[in-house]
Amino acid sequence: MAQTRQVAVAFRGGGPHLARLLHGISDYAQQHGCWTLSFSPESLFVPLRNLRGWHGDGVLALLPNDAEVRAAKALRLPVVNLSGALATTGLPRVVADYRMIGCLAAEHLLERGFQRFGFYGLEDRWHSCERRDGFIGRLRKEGLGCSVLEVPSGFTTPRPWRFWVKPLQSWLPKLKPPVGILAVHDPRAALLVEACFALGLRVPDDVAVVGIDNDPLACEFARVPLTSVSRNDRRVGFEAAALLDRLMDGHPAPGHDVFIPPDGVVRRHSTDTLAIEDPEVKRLVRFVEENVNMPFGVERLEGMVSFSRRSLEQRFRACLRTTPYDYILRARVRRAEDLLISDDYRSLGHVAQSCGFADTRRFRLVFQQVTGTTPTKYRRHRLTDLQ
Repeated sequence: MAQTRQVAVAFRGGGPHLARLLHGISDYAQQHGCWTLSFSPESLFVPLRNLRGWHGDGVLALLPNDAEVRAAKALRLPVVNLSGALATTGLPRVVADYRMIGCLAAEHLLERGFQRFGFYGLEDRWHSCERRDGFIGRLRKEGLGCSVLEVPSGFTTPRPWRFWVKPLQSWLPKLKPPVGILAVHDPRAALLVEACFALGLRVPDDVAVVGIDNDPLACEFARVPLTSVSRNDRRVGFEAAALLDRLMDGHPAPGHDVFIPPDGVVRRHSTDTLAIEDPEVKRLVRFVEENVNMPFGVERLEGMVSFSRRSLEQRFRACLRTTPYDYILRARVRRAEDLLISDDYRSLGHVAQSCGFADTRRFRLVFQQVTGTTPTKYRRHRLTDLQ
């Protein structure tokens, strides 16, 4: 009979990403651990200060500041941190791979043809710095720069509304449209959209905006629905619980943070544009995206222009840093990703046919090459995370 363990969930605040973390913790507890989860009687989450004198076995916590870190260490229990607010805490930590999040956002904007970029972040949060560095690092590989606006966070000091808007009103007019901007999280992305409208900038035509967290409330109810990078929070919660279980068994803590790869980019209207200056390439890309359900190849695009196949390749590379062939494949896979998690169930054969693939075998092969996973695993994972 497995020993029952008492585990406290010490989170502060709320929001969909915390609910997803809790789902992941619950998944692990049900599958692998004989756990009883301890909560505050007034909410799902117990403050660390309330755990003084608590005779439990371990804690899963969000540690946003040094005071919370000290409180966690004073418990003299195994503690796993799920917060990326601080650069170091001296405690085991499981978080999303923030640099990869930034990299995925950059790749999405590059696919839309952007040549100019911005990052809107927080100057006092480690996770923001990591997202910024991943974003800028990916752009540098293409020889591209990025304008950066970093402001104090609003977690500790209440500020009037104008305090948050004023830096954006000063920064945005300095950026030449069209520009693609990554915001540190979805609420900041929504604020960025509002600032654009106040300045007469069109979203996404002048300014394309990407957020982080895939928060349904912030993304769907923004003035323009927000494209966002999903952090894979449910998996973060699961792996944090698994690490805590090992610590409670007496295993040593890893000497490094555990990073969980993000889910991917969830595309919405805030980036539904093509920032392509070459009119012929823009026309061809529009054709690909509007006819991605049809079985055609590069030869079809070649027949739509008056220049050579070599010129077609060169012009695609100049605008999109990819070949026409690869762009077509990625467009088909993006369409497949949407269909795989749509509300109405579709067989893999139906998805393959709806995305212009010759057969299911070819669909599986290309999908795995582009995404690193199979269509079935992708569907199972994303639907679980959305529950």
